[in-house]
Formats: sequence, C-alpha cells, structure tokens
Amino acid sequence: MVKAAIPPFEYPIAYCIAGVDEVGRGPLVGDVVTAAVILDLENPIDGLMDSKKLSEKKRQILAHEIKEKAVAWCIARATPEEIDTLNILHATMLAMQRAVHGLAVEPDHVLVDGNRTPSFFSEAGQIASQSVVKGDARVAEISAASIIAKVARDEEMIALDKLYPQYGFAQHKGYPTKAHLEKIVEHGVLDCYRKSFKPVAAVLSNQS
Repeated sequence: MVKAAIPPFEYPIAYCIAGVDEVGRGPLVGDVVTAAVILDLENPIDGLMDSKKLSEKKRQILAHEIKEKAVAWCIARATPEEIDTLNILHATMLAMQRAVHGLAVEPDHVLVDGNRTPSFFSEAGQIASQSVVKGDARVAEISAASIIAKVARDEEMIALDKLYPQYGFAQHKGYPTKAHLEKIVEHGVLDCYRKSFKPVAAVLSNQS
C-alpha cells in the first residue's frame, strides 16, 4: 500500500511567523522541551525536516545553523513537577507558551505542530495561532523548532547519563524501553522522574 503524500502547507498571510514544536512527551524522566523559531526568509537553511528523520550528527549541524541564521529562537521547558501537577498535555502547552514568550522578536502568527495549540499573548493582545498536523514535515519553522528542541533534550539526557550511568539515559533518552524499566526497578526512582506516569508510579507503589 502506497502512503499518501503529505499535502503542502499554505502559509497564512503574516509578516512574522514563529514555528513551535515539542520533544519529550513520552519519556518517563526529565522536562518536556519546546522550541519556537522565527526563520529569516532571506537567509534560508537547507535540509530542514522532521527531526526524527535526521541523524544525530545532521541534527546537531542544523541546530547550530538554525541558531546562527534565525531571526529569533527560544527553547523552553516544563519540569517533571509541572507535568505531574498539570498532566503532560497541559504542561506541554505551558512550555510552548514559554517558548513563544521568550522570543526576542514578537511574532504576529504562530504555527504549532500537531492538532491543538495553546493561546499565545503579547502586550498588544492575543497572537494569532493555528495547529498544523505533521507540521514538522510541512512547515520549515516547525521543522527548525523540532530540531533545536530535540538536540537540547538529547543533550540533557546525555548529561543525566553522566550523573547516573547505571540507568542508560544516553541510550534510551528516557523513553520506557524494556531495559529502562528494568533499570528503574533495580536502582529506584530519581527525583527527575515523572512520578505520575504509570510505569514510574507502579515502581513507587511496589517499593512503598
């Protein structure tokens, strides 16, 4: 069966567009990381696409180029504590709002990957926004956001791996692989885990 082609995205008529994406909704540990990017149309970047389809080396190269060439970019987060309090969806929306608010240049339109978008505000009022399904493959600004968010979160998992090498964070990046679940049972739940997530909650329940 041949997969249907992803339809091209028709950009809104806007002067300054920011793309927003998130990384890390599924992992059991660490922040959910979001990014917002406003690209410079006169300084294009080749090779932008869904970060998951790029090699680690290519993501790192592109992340550096995005930060060098973009009109503005910002990486933001929601912590495990916020995820446990708000739930992962609302914490992700909060992190997206933080990313847009943190841009050095205020956009007049925001495009968000997925099927829902939070509300964004500036001092002048609400900023227009829309969700774009498969936006990381259709919208260059969202692709750029997905890349710098992915690189940032992966670097944080590698740093955590150096602190707790017995958990294997550099390999599984916090996702609930079989090996990761076994390590949690063996070594316990760290403070940076999302304690409301079922696999983590189950370990805590069994250890209490």
